[in-house]
Amino acid sequence: MNYSLSHKLIALFILIVSISWNVDSQNNDFENALSHIKNSTPTAYKQIDSVLKPFERDSIKMRQFLETSKRISYNEGSSYALNALGVINRNISKYDESIKLHLEAKDYAEKAESDELKIISLNMIGVAYRRTDIIKPALDYHTEALKIAYSVINPSETITYNIAVSQNSIGNIYLALKQYEMAINQFNKSLEIERRADNKLGLAINYHNIGYAKEALGDLDTALINYKKSLNYNNAIDSEIGRVICYNSIGGIYLKKENYKDAEPIIRDALEKALKLDDQFYISSTYLNLGQLEMALGQNSLAEQNLKKALDIAASYNLKSSVAESSKLLSEINQEKKNYKVALEYYQKAVEIENTILTEQNLQYVNDIALEYENEDKNNQIKALASENEAVMQRLERNKKILLYTSLSLVILGIVLFILNRTKALKRDKHILTLEQDMLRSQMNPHFIFNSLNSIKLYIINNEKENAVYYLNKFSKLIRKILMASKEKETSLHDELETMKLYMNIENIRFSNEIDFKITVDESINTEITKVPSLVLQPFLENALWHGLSSKSNDKKIELNVIKKSSGYITVEIIDNGIGRIASRKIQNSKKLKRKSVGIDITKARLANFSKAFLNSYILEIEDLYENDNPSGTKIILQIPTNKLKTKALRLATKSS
Repeated sequence: MNYSLSHKLIALFILIVSISWNVDSQNNDFENALSHIKNSTPTAYKQIDSVLKPFERDSIKMRQFLETSKRISYNEGSSYALNALGVINRNISKYDESIKLHLEAKDYAEKAESDELKIISLNMIGVAYRRTDIIKPALDYHTEALKIAYSVINPSETITYNIAVSQNSIGNIYLALKQYEMAINQFNKSLEIERRADNKLGLAINYHNIGYAKEALGDLDTALINYKKSLNYNNAIDSEIGRVICYNSIGGIYLKKENYKDAEPIIRDALEKALKLDDQFYISSTYLNLGQLEMALGQNSLAEQNLKKALDIAASYNLKSSVAESSKLLSEINQEKKNYKVALEYYQKAVEIENTILTEQNLQYVNDIALEYENEDKNNQIKALASENEAVMQRLERNKKILLYTSLSLVILGIVLFILNRTKALKRDKHILTLEQDMLRSQMNPHFIFNSLNSIKLYIINNEKENAVYYLNKFSKLIRKILMASKEKETSLHDELETMKLYMNIENIRFSNEIDFKITVDESINTEITKVPSLVLQPFLENALWHGLSSKSNDKKIELNVIKKSSGYITVEIIDNGIGRIASRKIQNSKKLKRKSVGIDITKARLANFSKAFLNSYILEIEDLYENDNPSGTKIILQIPTNKLKTKALRLATKSS
């Protein structure tokens, strides 16, 4: 007995010495790494990470690195350390503390003027918000990260990787909103970047997310294939948290396939690993799965216990999706027990939580942001093509010089004159074509189409068939008129006013038909023969709606008056009783995401081009209206010329007579 005890004491002593030696060794390694960083103060994220990667999950060492970085005013180091601490807190479900640390990291990244570290900080903030199903700020921060990333002409490996992170996170937001096809599209984009970089962690994450979307669409076999691919990559990088996620998902598929024999061991294994990691997000998810399994096996008493554990954890850490799911299942159990009052309470709680996540407003917000960042991507592609075009032009210029040295001066002069004249003509034609294309894009605004169809959809959902048919007819007529008008540079005033009536009818749906819109036309004006640029009035009406009236609660009016004040012009007045330009500008400036309106600029350019065929140019005035020194609306005064220039032959004949 004593012999056995002495052996145990010796083994314990050896273990203590071994641990102490390992700690000392790690401390020495960290001190060496810290000394290297202090001496070299690298600015690129990859350089910092290559030295400190082994210690990034050690909160004590990261705090020591943070204090050192602050002391020597090393902003890049402070940002790196704060982001590492933010991830540590996120992984133990301390989301508020995580967000606070990442925000501070962003401040230091801005001081360091480091796009890389700023993009990383923004993405980390977005991930923390996404974990708690707070969609709008999550999307705002991921989109801001994408904007900065896309603005970098030659992005580093770190920035490219973070583009994939942003796209993956936006895909996860689509998952939360049950927009599964759109989510898969984002995951595939992210997957392509991760595949090129051979980033196994990124591949594991994206394959799992695609599996989740496929599962939601009912394609269980494809979902299982993707989950197993994800598990293989997690095993390759020895990610314990990755294994927990995959075990949970694979167990969930087995549950849906009623393969309880295979489901039980993998779900229990997931719970054991999640408890060791102390990640409350995945502990809650695993208790949920276990509760579902026990319900399927008829073990409702055990199921209720585990579902309550999932609910308590989810409620404590504000995990909305888990709260909703566990509440639904507890409602089912209490319904079977005939505890109808309790069942109803759980069900109402689930519906209330789901409604905060899955609202039409959030869906619209996501689509607006997604369109904005997609446009940002396209704009950067255009910039890249412009740079390529510039290089081609430079090569052509060198060839021209060779031609100058080897050709006769007269031939060169002729070629140069031809090129100049041809270029001028092409530029003029291109400018006109661009204006018409921009005009069509501004009228066929995807937000307007999306919102109009959504409004009509609500009539259908509410079984208001007559309204749905009425407005659907109006919408189809408007689209047809816009497409027809886009083929013509000018149209009759009559057709323009008819199109504006249709446009206001459609927009008025979204304002619950609260807007009183009137058109008055001077009897002396023949609207059939008076010509105006096609769709010229729409941008002014749109501004009146969204900048003048959208923030007003009631008594919303727009007047469109067409009058003849002088022989050379017709005058169009658009008067709204909105909040005025000053108040509108304050609201716009307070918004996090500012959208630049180009509709008025395009219209001015088109009016200028239209006026070239007339004796006079157009005149545009904007007046702020006041009542008792208080803003009472805005008045647009647009004077469109009507007297055309005579042809060259007619002018010569008139002059000679």
